[in-house]
Amino acid sequence: MKVLLADDDMTLAEVTAFALQRAGFLVVTATDGAQALELWANEQPDLVLLDVQMPHKDGLTTCRELRAMSDVPIIMLTVLASDEDVVRGLDTGADDYITKPFSPRQLVARMQAVLRRRTATPNQPLQCGPFRLDPTQYLVQAPRGAVRLTRLEYRLLHYLVVNQGQVLPTDSIVTHVWGYADGDRGLLKQLVFRLRQKLAQAADHDAQVIETIPGIGYTIPRARAVGE
Repeated sequence: MKVLLADDDMTLAEVTAFALQRAGFLVVTATDGAQALELWANEQPDLVLLDVQMPHKDGLTTCRELRAMSDVPIIMLTVLASDEDVVRGLDTGADDYITKPFSPRQLVARMQAVLRRRTATPNQPLQCGPFRLDPTQYLVQAPRGAVRLTRLEYRLLHYLVVNQGQVLPTDSIVTHVWGYADGDRGLLKQLVFRLRQKLAQAADHDAQVIETIPGIGYTIPRARAVGE
């Protein structure tokens, strides 16, 4: 399994690369976004790790350009941890967002989870009122047109729709969407926020499709689901 690691912090990159190699990964490294894009084209890695703050071309721009060309799994590595930073990272199409400092064990576990999710993404169309989920392109067909989702947004919406009418605990959602139990609940909050925005843009009314159940989790209620 080949991994592209792009980080301008050479010391951290060396330590991370060593840990990944010990875990069985083949690692190629880049020190900026432009070099990362070149190596991606030449090496065709199975997964990409991107630092956000890099010279010449930052990680967000690099992620956005990679996502336009490929569905390769991408994990952002960064010291930027505000809600706005997380939203920005997820919006570019990143599959996960890990803040520094992180342990090599944590990184490897989350990389393995991302790789498992890639092969386990639901591939059957699904209907929820006027919303039709298209897994081939991560699209939601809706009255006001099609809305493209990121892979994480699609997995979240699919899970909620399949379990429509049930209140899903936060821990269960995190485990399903990210593929590991000890996930970041802050990331889930931001993911729900972004998904709600996209569904609101596509819907032909102002009803909130995804409801928050304080202290428990989230649900798409059957009685109030769109079109019912």
